[in-house]
This record gives sequence, C-alpha cells and structure tokens, in this order.
Amino acid sequence: MRIVIIKQTNNPTRTIIHWMIVSVILVITANVSARTHISQREFLNIVASNDSELIATNFTTKTLWLNKEIQSDIKTILNHKYPKLRLRYKFDQNLTTIWFLDEIGKERPITFGVAVKDNKIRVIRVLEFRESRGYEIKLPAFTKQFEEIGVDQNGKLDHNIDGITGATMSVRAMKKIGRIALILHKKVLISNSSNKKNNK
Repeated sequence: MRIVIIKQTNNPTRTIIHWMIVSVILVITANVSARTHISQREFLNIVASNDSELIATNFTTKTLWLNKEIQSDIKTILNHKYPKLRLRYKFDQNLTTIWFLDEIGKERPITFGVAVKDNKIRVIRVLEFRESRGYEIKLPAFTKQFEEIGVDQNGKLDHNIDGITGATMSVRAMKKIGRIALILHKKVLISNSSNKKNNK
C-alpha cells in the first residue's frame, strides 16, 4: 500500500485538501486490491461443465429474503448477521442452487461462488480475493476438498477440510460460506416444496 505523509500546516484549507487526496488514494488502493479470478458467468459455466444435466443458460434468478429465522442460522455460523436484506441466487429445474456470498477473511471480504445439489456442495470457487495473503484457497487442490460435502445434524461440515499454513482466516471463511450455502439450499427447497403443495 502507498503511504502518504501529511506535513503539519497551519493552513486549514491546505490540510483539508491533503486529507482529501489521502482518502482518494485509499479508495483507489482498495479497489485495485480486489482481484477478480472468476466472473459469475464463468462460474455458471464451470458448474454446468461438471454436471451433464445442467446448462449454464437454464438457470433462473430468484430472491431469498433473509428473515429472522434465516439470519439467526447465519449468525450461528458467522457470529454476525449477513449484511443484506435479501439474496439473489440461481436455480435450476434439476434442483441445483448457486450462491454468490461474501465473508471477511482476515481483514477484507472474499467473494465465493457455491453450487449445491442433493444437499451436497458440487462446486465452490473464489470469485474475488481482496486479502494480502491466503490466496491459496483459490487453488483447485484446495477447493476440491469441498466437493460432495454436506452438513451434519449440528450444521457442521460432515468431512474434514485440511488447512493451509498462513491462510487460516481465509480457510475459515470458505468453510463458513460452504455451510451457509448448504443451509440456504435446504431452506429454498423446503420453501419451494411447501409452495407447490399449497398451490395444489
């Protein structure tokens, strides 16, 4: 990160201008540090390529409102509520859901894409990584560990995930997001099933 030193001055106007310059530099630095590895469209193609029953263009966009019950479940995992009132997700007639979710690693949010089918994670990828370290979680050798993993009765991942030295917080963030995607998937399917029964 570029460091800017502001010399003390008795001129209030000059001081304000200096601090405005610092603010702009910090904003630009933050934006540049967000490294996009995979776009949402590319992620859909990856998911479709891993499942012969899926076609990337067949996903429809739906909305899940994060009510008190859902936020309570999320808070149990993240130790804080998800900072949105609703989530947009992708849904396929083969009962696959795709979620684009953020969670802070050590200091900055990491954006993940997660595909869930049959209550198992099918694909998980890092879409944007903003941390200064821990980028190893985007490597295929690591993300492959999540494939076909579900959650147990306590809402924990039902298989162990090996950690990465120096990337503890990033690994933890991915595990949490995997759990949340699995829980949201289940809630969506239950809600859809209930709606179908009510419409009969």
